[in-house]
Amino acid sequence: MPINPSIFKAYDIRGIYPDDINEKAVYNIGRAVICYTKADNVVIGKDCRLSSDRLEEKMIQGIIDQGADVIKIGMATTPMVYYASGTLAVDVGVIITASHNPAEYNGMKLCLKQAIPIGEGSGMEEIKALAVNGVFPKADKQGAVSENFNFKRQYLDHIKRFFNVNTDKKLKIVFDFANAMAIIDKKVFDELQDFIEPIYLYDKFDGRFPNHEANPLKAQTLEELQKKVLGTGADLGIAFDGDADRVGFIDEKGEIIPMDFITGMIAKEILKKHPGGLVLIDLRSSNAVKEYIENAGGRVDLCRVGHSLIKKQMRAEGAVFAGELSGHYYFDENYKAELSSLAAIMIMNLINESGKKLSELTKDLKKYFHSGEINSEVTDKTAVFVKLKEKYQNGRLNELDGVRIDFDDWWFNVRASNTEPKIRLNLEAHTKELMKEKKDEILKIIRN
Repeated sequence: MPINPSIFKAYDIRGIYPDDINEKAVYNIGRAVICYTKADNVVIGKDCRLSSDRLEEKMIQGIIDQGADVIKIGMATTPMVYYASGTLAVDVGVIITASHNPAEYNGMKLCLKQAIPIGEGSGMEEIKALAVNGVFPKADKQGAVSENFNFKRQYLDHIKRFFNVNTDKKLKIVFDFANAMAIIDKKVFDELQDFIEPIYLYDKFDGRFPNHEANPLKAQTLEELQKKVLGTGADLGIAFDGDADRVGFIDEKGEIIPMDFITGMIAKEILKKHPGGLVLIDLRSSNAVKEYIENAGGRVDLCRVGHSLIKKQMRAEGAVFAGELSGHYYFDENYKAELSSLAAIMIMNLINESGKKLSELTKDLKKYFHSGEINSEVTDKTAVFVKLKEKYQNGRLNELDGVRIDFDDWWFNVRASNTEPKIRLNLEAHTKELMKEKKDEILKIIRN
């Protein structure tokens, strides 16, 4: 059966198992990765999905058949694999995961050493061509497989050291692990119980994700967390996605904190150590976040959506931190890659050090009115972009990712999804009425 080329996305490889992504595809991808990267050593981890064991086995077989050695670290978060790619003597890192997608999906994320991403414009197209073609040169030798399951302890110690233990207040925190990979990081929070009072939701691995999707971007997945925060009088709630490279926050009032607000708050803390540093925010983020970071003495640049694209721009521009509206936070402390539990710890530290509640800390960011991301199925995406640029030609145009057009009191971004046949709209205005008016106006253009 030929490999479905549509599983190769801008930032990763992903599809429904076994129809789109299966053992044959993953074996070929393993060989293709070695042919493209010329890697001698690969570190590989996996999530808890029901198909991950089988796909890991075939990925490893493809890698060793192409002559490279493999270090298995077992069940892992995506940030843990990125950390391994920087601290172990390897050339490539692989995590078998479909991130926040439902249980029937699987896939993988790939990086070079030091978490340098393999994605659109940085190797994904070449790996796709090799894997789909399925013809590989004979290797000089068979690779070997070893295990380093103790690496997890090194990773957890790395996270734990960032918590500021000089605190008199013991925060009560509800963690929602969604039966997914952030359960690995739970040990860090267990070991901090002299300083925090953790309450856990869904902290048993289950690759079926029986309680809710492991996707904090969907408000409905946060309902149980919100109830638990209010019911226990907790200081905050924290929710992770399926592979723990994204994290969402609930304040003590049970309200969802916009993920770009968290970017601003973390950036302000990082800028204390890096005065005048450059921070990247994706171009869907609120203008309030940009203003907040600049008021803290930072420089701000916009970036495209997608982890591989952001990491590439961080390195090119020397950014000290980056954040995405979808809850990805990128740190120097993890080779300019995501480290969601560090984001959680930094917010804990900020609450402790400021003596303020989370709702109070976000007050300065609640300036404008954001539509949230709105998806529309569109056949001719190019035609939509042309119409929008013509209609709003008096605005300030930015085509970094789709079309973003700014006016003095509102802006919008319309971009094509890299993973679905959809167009995504984000819009912000200075008043709620203007936001609603412009949202309806632009959706009419998109959907007609």
